[in-house]
Amino acid sequence: MAAASNLLSEDQFLCSICLDVFTDPVSIPCGHNFCKNCITEHWNTSDRCQCPMCKKVFNTRPELHVNTFISEMVVQFRQSAQQKTSSSSSEQQVSKPGEVPCDVCTGTKLKALKSCLVCLASYCETHLEPHLTMSGLKRHQLIEPVENLEDRMCTKHDKPLELFCKTDQTCVCMLCPVLDHKTHDVVPLKEEYEGKKAELGKTEAEIQQMIQKRRLKIQEIKHSVDLSEEDADKEIAEGVQVFTALKESVERGQANLINTIKEKQKTTEKQAEAFIKELEQEISELTKRKAEVEQLSRSEDHLHLLQSVQSLKAAPPTKDWTEVSVRPSYEGTVVRAVAQLEKTLSKEMKKLLEAELKRLQQYAVDLTLDPDTAHLYLILSDNGKQVNHGDVRKNLPDNPERFSDCVSVLGKQSFSSGRLYFEVQVKGKTNWTLGVARESINRKRVITLRPEDGYWTICLRNGNEYKAPAGPSVLLSLKSQPQKVGVFVDYEEGLVSFYDVDAAALIYSFTGCCFTEKLFPYFSLGFNDGGKISAPLIISPVGAN
Repeated sequence: MAAASNLLSEDQFLCSICLDVFTDPVSIPCGHNFCKNCITEHWNTSDRCQCPMCKKVFNTRPELHVNTFISEMVVQFRQSAQQKTSSSSSEQQVSKPGEVPCDVCTGTKLKALKSCLVCLASYCETHLEPHLTMSGLKRHQLIEPVENLEDRMCTKHDKPLELFCKTDQTCVCMLCPVLDHKTHDVVPLKEEYEGKKAELGKTEAEIQQMIQKRRLKIQEIKHSVDLSEEDADKEIAEGVQVFTALKESVERGQANLINTIKEKQKTTEKQAEAFIKELEQEISELTKRKAEVEQLSRSEDHLHLLQSVQSLKAAPPTKDWTEVSVRPSYEGTVVRAVAQLEKTLSKEMKKLLEAELKRLQQYAVDLTLDPDTAHLYLILSDNGKQVNHGDVRKNLPDNPERFSDCVSVLGKQSFSSGRLYFEVQVKGKTNWTLGVARESINRKRVITLRPEDGYWTICLRNGNEYKAPAGPSVLLSLKSQPQKVGVFVDYEEGLVSFYDVDAAALIYSFTGCCFTEKLFPYFSLGFNDGGKISAPLIISPVGAN
C-alpha cells in the first residue's frame, strides 16, 4: 500500500471544493469524492442536490458515508507528504530577518519564494507547489514575496486592490467604482502599472542622463584642477625665475655700488698718500733750510753772512697747499645705482606684461557693436567694428535699450561667466570711455560711471587726463598715451583690467568685483566738440599691429 501511495499525485487527494487534502472523504452515487463537510455545506446552500464536478442531479439527497479506503490512502499520503516536507525543509533556506517567511510553515519558518495576491499568503517552495500544479490555483496571481499582504486589500470592502482610480490617484477594489468612485476614471492596475512603468523608465533615463552629465562635470572639474595645477606650477616657475633674476640684479647692483665706493676710497687714499709724501719731503727740505738759517743767524762774520744770505734767496719757492684737499665725492652714487636697478626692473616688468598679454589674448572674443543701443548721434560701421560721432541726430525709435543722454553704445555680445578679452584702438581721440557695464544700467539719463551704478571703465578727458571712475575717481599717471587699449574680464574672479597694448603696460585694475548679471562691453565717445574728436573707436583684431 505504501509503495502504491508513492505512485499517486497530490491532485488525487484534494477536495475540488476546498482545494485541500480530504478530511473525512465521502463518495456520492456518481463516483466523485469530497470532504464530508464540504459537500454537506454545498448542498445546504444550493437549491438542488447536484454533483459539483459532473453536475448530475439527485432527486433525493444521498446518504453520506466515509470512504474508509480513501481515508486510509489520505492518511498514508499525509505521512508521506510530511516526510517529504521535512526532508525538503532541511534543504530550503530558513527565513532570515528582513526576508519574507512562509505563512503555511509551522515551527521553523522557511523563506517564501512567492506571494499570492488571491490567497493573500506567502509560500515556500513546498507549499507553493499546489499553485504551480493545480489548474484552479494556477490562475492565481503570484508575485515576488512581500510582507503585509493585508495592505493589498481594500480596507472598506475587504476585496483585493485590482483597479486604479486616476481621478483620486489611488488603488481601489472591484466594488469601489460601483459604490465610491462612480464617475471616476478607473483602469486596471496592470494598465496603470504599464503607464507608470514607462514613466519611470523615462525618469530613470533622465536621471541617468543627469548622473552622466554630473560625472562629466566632475571629470571636467578634475581636468580643470589639473590644468590649474599645471598653470600654478608654470606661474611659480616663471615667478621664481623673474624674482631670481631681480634678486641677482639687486645683488649685482649692490656689489657694483660697494665696489664703486671702495674704488673711490682707494683712489682717495692713494692721492692722500702722495700728498702726504710730498708734504713730508717739503717738510724735510724746510727743516734743513731752517737749520741753515739758524746757523747763519748765529755767525759773527759779516762777510760770510752777507754772502750766504744771497744763496738762501736763490732757493726754489715752496708749493702753495692752501687749496689742496682730499674730499672724495660719493654724492649720486647710490641714486645712480638705484636708477640702474629701476631700469632693469622696468625691462623685466615689460617682459612679464608682454607674456601676460599673450596669455590674456587666448580669451579674445569677436565683438560687434549693437546698433539698438547706440545714441542717435553715433554712426556705426557696416561690420559693427567702428563707431564714430555724427553731426546730425538720427531719427530712430527710442527703444528701451538705446542710450538717450550719454553718447554711448554697447557690444552686442553679453557674458555671464568665464573670461574675455578685447582690444580697442583709441588713436587720435581726445575723449573716450571703455570698459564693461551690467545689463540693468539705466540708459535714459545722464549716467555716473562707477561700479556701484554698474560701470567698470577707464576714460580720457581733455586729451591728457586719464581716470578710473572707481567712486571716487582715480587719476592715472601714464608714461605714454595709449594708442590701443586691451580690456580683460574674469567674471568669477571679479576682475576687470586695462592694458596699454603697444607699451605692454598695465593701466588699471578693478579687483574684488561682484558680478551677478550679464556684462556688456561699453564704449563712449563723448559729445562732438566742434569736430575735434572725429576719429572713431575701432574694435581691433587681437594681436594685429
